[in-house]
Amino acid sequence: MSEKAILAALSADNVRAHVEHICNDMPSRLAGSDNQRRMAEYSAKNLREAGIAVTVHTLPGLVSYPERAEFKVLSPVALTIEANTLGHSTQTPPAGVTGELLDVHTGAFEEFEGKDPKGKITLSELSYSPARHEKQRIAGLLGAAGCVMMNWGHDTNASVPWGSVKPVWGNPTPDNYGSEMPVLPCIGIARTEGLKLREMARQGPVRVSFRTKVENGWRPIWITTGEIPGRLDDFVVLGGHQDSWFGPAATDNAAGNSCVMELARVFNQRRDQLRRGLMLGFWAGHETGTMVGSSWFVDRNWDRLREHLCAYVEIDQPACTGTTWWSTASNAELRRFHQAIEQRLMPGRTIKWKRAVKVGDASFFGLGAPTLGGHSAFTDQELKATALATLGWWHHTLECTIDKVDFGQMPKHLEVYASYLWQLLTTPVLPYTYAPVAEQFIARLGEVAGGGKAIGLEGALLRAEQFRSAAARFDETADRWRARYAKEGITDDEPAQVLNGCIKRLGRLLIPLESTAIGTYGHDPYGLTAQTTMIPCLHEVPRLEKLPEAEERWMLETKLVRQRNRVADALGDAIRLVDDTVRRLA
Repeated sequence: MSEKAILAALSADNVRAHVEHICNDMPSRLAGSDNQRRMAEYSAKNLREAGIAVTVHTLPGLVSYPERAEFKVLSPVALTIEANTLGHSTQTPPAGVTGELLDVHTGAFEEFEGKDPKGKITLSELSYSPARHEKQRIAGLLGAAGCVMMNWGHDTNASVPWGSVKPVWGNPTPDNYGSEMPVLPCIGIARTEGLKLREMARQGPVRVSFRTKVENGWRPIWITTGEIPGRLDDFVVLGGHQDSWFGPAATDNAAGNSCVMELARVFNQRRDQLRRGLMLGFWAGHETGTMVGSSWFVDRNWDRLREHLCAYVEIDQPACTGTTWWSTASNAELRRFHQAIEQRLMPGRTIKWKRAVKVGDASFFGLGAPTLGGHSAFTDQELKATALATLGWWHHTLECTIDKVDFGQMPKHLEVYASYLWQLLTTPVLPYTYAPVAEQFIARLGEVAGGGKAIGLEGALLRAEQFRSAAARFDETADRWRARYAKEGITDDEPAQVLNGCIKRLGRLLIPLESTAIGTYGHDPYGLTAQTTMIPCLHEVPRLEKLPEAEERWMLETKLVRQRNRVADALGDAIRLVDDTVRRLA
């Protein structure tokens, strides 16, 4: 059996039939709703019909059911503007909240410099820099009274968005409930209305008032998991969220769920060819709970995942109408492998890559498993014209209808996803390289080393440079054995097992560092500003050198010294692990 046979067995018609059924029969799949339960049963039914062992899990989730909001401009003119309460917004008093509008553009920390947000209502735009959750958190920290968030898209986009502002990743704990749950009332408005407000604010003070209406609480939610065993205990997780906001939610994520079901059907027919198993995850609490389902799955399957998970592949919003480029987010060790597939299957197509960060259902970073997600994308020019509407102007609105799925592109999406999986599931040695990972560590540590002299970052940078040499030795050794398995047909499995054991352990050591601030046993808030940089736990190093010798500096310095030690230790452990592995295979 070959990759060619896998690709030939895929059916885009099956995907279309699933999408049509989901959108027509189960629109508005809010986590904890009857339709979300029916969606979980539908995904389970299709896996069972394909011969796959499946479980529907019922779990508690802190989710949100927002409704329409009331929003008025009081001065300099009287206006009523259509608005939606955002998920997990706080409830306003019966009279609502009133205040002066403060335009903070993206809503990032730097947008507040020189401004006094205390008691004001912020106006920001959905640019995902930062995400809604972080916009709310920042505004709350700085004393704002509420948030108004305008949609993205063309300046003529009149669609009113939904969305969540709950920073807590997954269900809250006693430790983060008080510090990471939303503290402000938040509403979403159309871009057309937001731009009008922005123009008013440029000309003088604008006074607004709004009332939210939302039900936030614990409800049972349902996730579906299935498993196709391989010859070994190791496996890959393929997943995506099966809950949605109001409306058909065709691209987000009926199309992704449908791809997962079709890929599962085809790979199960070839299960005897799989070296590693394929686990399937249809999550919930993604939209209205902030990744409740996927984080619950990781927490409750920790021992097995920690020992045997090789990668998480996510399918979310494939084949969006109007897209012509391909965009992939991954951990750097996966880049060479997946881009070779993309270039082979999509010759001539522009391919973009970015470092995977903790968005979507990336609940596997603390665990230390690399993540890969790819889909077609808009051009840079198109994004510039639509206020960075990376997921389409219709995202999170009632306009996310079935016509937003480009079924002409679906066969190619299926081929690329299947090729990712075929290599991950069948190659004797996992197709990972670590020189790119070392370069990322060196680049980031070099960037902040000057300001980090007080915490000894030079020593951590030296470790990163030593890891670069070790990574080169490892990559050369792994490539040599890959070639031997491919060309010589050797049957000795021990070298592959040694290399794969090292690869998994390197992920457990380095991914929590490169991709999280909190580390292994927890989750950063969604959209956390520190996540915009490699090694998020060192995000505050540039701020350290600007602080005077006083209490605030001394406390931050203490914190950052400990984070520096965490980085240096992990890099040192990675070097020793690689050296031992290379010696064993010399």
